[in-house]
Amino acid sequence: MQLLTGNPWPDLFGQCQREAFHLEVRDTYAVANESEPLRRFLDDEPDDNAWFAPWGQLVRETTGRGVKVTRIRVVTVPHVDYQRWLLELTALNAEAGEDIRYIPRHQVSADLVPSDDFWLLDDQRVVFNLVDATGRAAGASALTTDHHIADHCRTVKQHLWQLATTYATYVADHAVDTSR
Repeated sequence: MQLLTGNPWPDLFGQCQREAFHLEVRDTYAVANESEPLRRFLDDEPDDNAWFAPWGQLVRETTGRGVKVTRIRVVTVPHVDYQRWLLELTALNAEAGEDIRYIPRHQVSADLVPSDDFWLLDDQRVVFNLVDATGRAAGASALTTDHHIADHCRTVKQHLWQLATTYATYVADHAVDTSR
């Protein structure tokens, strides 16, 4: 595995030719630049979402080159505050070109859902975001091109994609209010 520090995503996405797929399996994330926007959401304060702009731009550039950016979120229902916030923000991801889908955790066999999130890039490279024991981002990611790991992640993606619901359908089916 190769340790990646800083912000490796522009380079990693820039190297993608077909698809950048992300599996998210945690109900909460402790990402430093999200703490203030999440607090605003919880306090029902407005947010201009300027902090999201770099990610949105990266996704637009990537999808503009014909590369798919896809994501599955396996979530617990009822949604924790963090997931309620993400459900509102997902409209920004979709506007940027991401295809995000949802699976309620209780509707999928636990043996199909790995314990770690991962990015699968062009079905060949896998990136794990490293976190500490409390779930806080450790400031690094680990990249592997091990074909056994990539094959496993591709199989997980294929199984879960068949079970996942599009963002729009998920919001409608779960009566999620994403307006403010």
